[in-house]
Amino acid sequence: MVTLANSVINGSVRAATAPLLKPDGLAKVVPVLGTEALFFYRMDDAEHERREAVGAARLDRMHPLEVLLNLPVGLPVPLASLEKQERRAVHALPCGAADRDRRTVTRRAVRPLHVDLAVVRATGWKRGLEEAGRFAPYCRRAILLTRRPAGISEALAEADFYGIGVFLISDEEVEMVLEPRDYRPLRHTAAAWSFVEEMYQRVR
Repeated sequence: MVTLANSVINGSVRAATAPLLKPDGLAKVVPVLGTEALFFYRMDDAEHERREAVGAARLDRMHPLEVLLNLPVGLPVPLASLEKQERRAVHALPCGAADRDRRTVTRRAVRPLHVDLAVVRATGWKRGLEEAGRFAPYCRRAILLTRRPAGISEALAEADFYGIGVFLISDEEVEMVLEPRDYRPLRHTAAAWSFVEEMYQRVR
């Protein structure tokens, strides 16, 4: 059975995605949001090294991420300018997320990596589109079909509507038959940052 863990298929997918991605990226198969996918990503080396150096705690809860998103990066914010509830939230931030003294808080944490593409393997295109659709708020998406669908035109039309790319396996070679649409988030959200933090814990 062909799986995403198959090294030959993995290599072929990487070759097929080469025109889409920056050459310094990494790739790994991990389960996220209940779906196994091959993720192409780039580490923020400076942020990773900063976290390692200060022994930063995990950032895997939504509320701390929401608090951090309301703070500028690297600029001291007077605690007196914050509401009482906001000050309590700042003092409860995980270790390494921000620097605090008696008068100010300075956000240090940023996203530790950038996810460029998620590729979901599927035997059927409808199921593949459903699973790839789970990553719509977070990154560019594609499905890897293990066989050519009978209604390939319908499959490509629906995938194109949702902006999902399509790769097709043929004799252990992978062909990109539909390029995935670029990912352009309308705004930065705690949910998207949380997704990145979960990825970071799985690939670091």
